[in-house]
Amino acid sequence: MIAGKKKGRLTPEGVLDKISEYDIFRYYISDKSWKLNAPMLSPFRQETNPSFIIGNKHGKLSFIDFADTSLRGDCFTFVKLLHGLSTMDEVLRLIDKDFGLGISSKPTADYKKIVADYKQPEDLGKRYSLIQVVTRKFTNEELAYWNQYHQDIQDLRDNNVYAIKKLYFNKQSFPLKETELTFGYFYDGHWKIYRPYANRKNKWVPNNVPITAMDGKEQIANCDVAFINKSKKDYMVMKKVFPCSCAVQNEGMGCFSPDNVEYLKANSDRQILSFDSDVTGVTNSQQITKLFEFGYCNVPKMYLKEDIKDWADFAKEYGLEAIKRYLKQKKLL
Repeated sequence: MIAGKKKGRLTPEGVLDKISEYDIFRYYISDKSWKLNAPMLSPFRQETNPSFIIGNKHGKLSFIDFADTSLRGDCFTFVKLLHGLSTMDEVLRLIDKDFGLGISSKPTADYKKIVADYKQPEDLGKRYSLIQVVTRKFTNEELAYWNQYHQDIQDLRDNNVYAIKKLYFNKQSFPLKETELTFGYFYDGHWKIYRPYANRKNKWVPNNVPITAMDGKEQIANCDVAFINKSKKDYMVMKKVFPCSCAVQNEGMGCFSPDNVEYLKANSDRQILSFDSDVTGVTNSQQITKLFEFGYCNVPKMYLKEDIKDWADFAKEYGLEAIKRYLKQKKLL
């Protein structure tokens, strides 16, 4: 009788029981400095402008090459395309051999050494926390805050902005300061809490809204120009003067999933990105506009000396008509 370990069935699930999607991408991409949701040079050709992204959506990794969108898919599809393989079985056998998983090949346990050389990304398997909110009527102070930005109570209702009576985080009561303005933004079962006067660390806490959620996505349909804002408040202001407006969750690359970018491209002839006019906003917008071939239109930098860097504060200080005049000057209206 010959003793030995019985080989297991080679499946994607069996491979991912031993290593992660991130491990597979990292092993087969020669440039190890890449990061999730950040543009990088495509492994499929020589190029000088980054056009390739590996993104994280609901804990699953996928890639897309924006210079050739037929190059897209999961980690196994990536290996298949990169090595010109014909079948999934060939892909799995290559990964099994290269990592020494021992599923269908001789086990070497090399994968344990390989994955020990680096840390897994912290947000690789992100699980969204439970946030529950009891709402109430807006106070006069809260309505006055929004009135500064040309928003009335109907605008707040239309944009799913709520006043909060009680807040629960993972079924535990979350403390609210009665003296601090606090609002809740509701997104299809998720909440983003907004404290306009809090410091940056606590301004949007807690928050379980997916990074790819968009405000006004449905308004981008058969548009000449889609105007993309970086926040709900900017979006609420801008759609008063530019109906084909939408907004992402922040100024990060992670907001621009392949699905979001493709939707914007398919439903508008031009896409205009508008982030803050400070150094961070400009740097991020330059990176994103270059990658996706968007245009851009920020609040003029001259207003930074007045501490005005976004459209909401511009409207508060100068009114909606001033925005209209500027957009006409830029030939967007």
